[in-house]
Amino acid sequence: MRILLALILFPLLTFAQKEDKKLKALIEKETRNFRGDIGVYVHHLGKNKEVAILADTVFPTASIVKVPILAGIFQKIADQELKLSDEFIYDAKREYGGSGLMQFYKDSAKTDLSTMISLMLTYSDNVASIWLQELAGGGLTINRLMDGYGLTDTRVNSRTEGRRAIWEKYGWGQTTPREMARLFTLIRQGKVIDARHSDKMYRYLKNQFYNERSLSGLPSQFSTISKTGSVDEARGEVVLANAPGGDIVFCILTKNNKDQSWTYENEAEVLTRKLANIIWNYYEPKHRFSPFARIP
Repeated sequence: MRILLALILFPLLTFAQKEDKKLKALIEKETRNFRGDIGVYVHHLGKNKEVAILADTVFPTASIVKVPILAGIFQKIADQELKLSDEFIYDAKREYGGSGLMQFYKDSAKTDLSTMISLMLTYSDNVASIWLQELAGGGLTINRLMDGYGLTDTRVNSRTEGRRAIWEKYGWGQTTPREMARLFTLIRQGKVIDARHSDKMYRYLKNQFYNERSLSGLPSQFSTISKTGSVDEARGEVVLANAPGGDIVFCILTKNNKDQSWTYENEAEVLTRKLANIIWNYYEPKHRFSPFARIP
């Protein structure tokens, strides 16, 4: 019934916001010379104002796909097919490159579901994420779950039947800035499964090792949830900030990036930091924040 209700209400919720033309102009000015494609969606939940720039365009998720995987795992927990305390044995054959710590586990090491979720979200652990995708029932199951929340462009592609061609185009996952911001909003509002399970997901999403993009542009004393995603040609981030004047959710996604470097000065990452700070200072002038110089 909850999923059916989400399907009915989603179109209404999507178009109910008022456009914030002033903030949109600030963001458009900043993104005008970006060498690639960029989509931005901002929603001030308290003021019910939004900015949408290519917000319904499909972008690669990179590691942001781990948020739909999180929802898939919690659906299994709600269905009593999994428990956070469930133990698993790591097999060295699962080793996979990229970010994360589990690839350094010893063969036959014990772990539990809660630790795997923490690794997936905090350290963007690829080994844990692939394993959790399996435990959630695979990409098809997760994609059906996203459909139920009206997120029809948010998809797991990798290791998912019938999606090889789209995987070659978008990689592990795909989404739009509006839909990923919407998924964060649904979690915040207690509407992914129910309030109890959403609350636990929210707590996991608070702990981020990768905090030098958008989060560095926001004052640290206010709580946030976030997830970054990075591959050579695409960088993205979704953030929900518990601001004094009301929650602010935004998603910034890029693709076809000319700058494919892996440094702090990567063009897309620099721009993401600037936009996050612009969004914060626009809505929170009484708590204006000037980012500190980076600690090397």
